[in-house]
Amino acid sequence: MRDDIIINDRAAALSERLIETFETIFDPEIELDMYNLGLIYQIDLDETGHLHLLMTFTDTNCGCADTMPAEIVDKLTQFDEISSVDVEITYNPVWKMTRISRYGRIALGISPRGGK
Repeated sequence: MRDDIIINDRAAALSERLIETFETIFDPEIELDMYNLGLIYQIDLDETGHLHLLMTFTDTNCGCADTMPAEIVDKLTQFDEISSVDVEITYNPVWKMTRISRYGRIALGISPRGGK
């Protein structure tokens, strides 16, 4: 799991499968998945199987703001360990290009060094 995602122990136990799932959910305008784009801030899975996902979008007018949360809920509730999902959208902190992973930068043709 990325170092910039806050994740509790229950969710961390599913991290490989979560990452695989997040990598199948794309921002259609940027054509990069939500994991490598750096849209996820926090993942919490409680003892009842309820998963809370705190995420953002690249901007407040993102065209996928209506469709992506529903796709996330649909895909994550297919896990036996997850009974329900709520997706909370925040713009604080504001998403920045520095959140794009090294892989994402290479895929988008951006310097993989992140401007450093």
